[in-house]
Amino acid sequence: MEKLTSKQKMMLDAIREMIEQNKGNPTSYKLHKHLEARGIDAGSLKSTMQVIEALEKKDLVKRDADKKLFLVENDNYANFENIFSMPMYGLASCGEALAYADGNVDGYLQISRSLFRQENPAKLFAVKALGDSMNKEGIGDNDYVVFEKTEGGDYEGKIVVAVINGMATIKRYKKLPHGIIGLFPQSTNKIHQPIYLDESDSILIAGIFKKVLPVAYVSL
Repeated sequence: MEKLTSKQKMMLDAIREMIEQNKGNPTSYKLHKHLEARGIDAGSLKSTMQVIEALEKKDLVKRDADKKLFLVENDNYANFENIFSMPMYGLASCGEALAYADGNVDGYLQISRSLFRQENPAKLFAVKALGDSMNKEGIGDNDYVVFEKTEGGDYEGKIVVAVINGMATIKRYKKLPHGIIGLFPQSTNKIHQPIYLDESDSILIAGIFKKVLPVAYVSL
């Protein structure tokens, strides 16, 4: 199986996404504009064209007379049918509400659908965790944390990513008496303290926790 570069994988998956969503085949120019609209730094149009040409040489894409891109299924390469692209949005602090790129996709993670059999991939997104205030839940510094998009519902006792004044934080949500909302850390580090909000405060629960994708690993 021939390996692809990260940019080649990203382009290939973006082509598949555009075909599936728009029911049509993009040109290289439209692909480049699609990536720009998603906030992905794909470089210049020339750079995009060079990646497309590399994919053509590997017999993974082809272009017709109108320059539209088509995927080529090739048994010499990985089967991408079970892989989907999960958008990654900014950073989410596990301490204070520190940083969040609201609406700006920093990139995509390549994820096996088998890891999320019960969820709709279109509703999943990831953020990169900062700090150790959720390490009791297995969320470590720099880990990718996967959430399911939500537009209301019951958050009681659940780990959420909350956006406060454009800043995101990962905490356990709990309603308290007298209209107070508490966002609680789950940490071995006692320096971390809860965040207390009023129900009338501007707070967006962007997603409910689903899974941690650790960055660090232990070599056997």
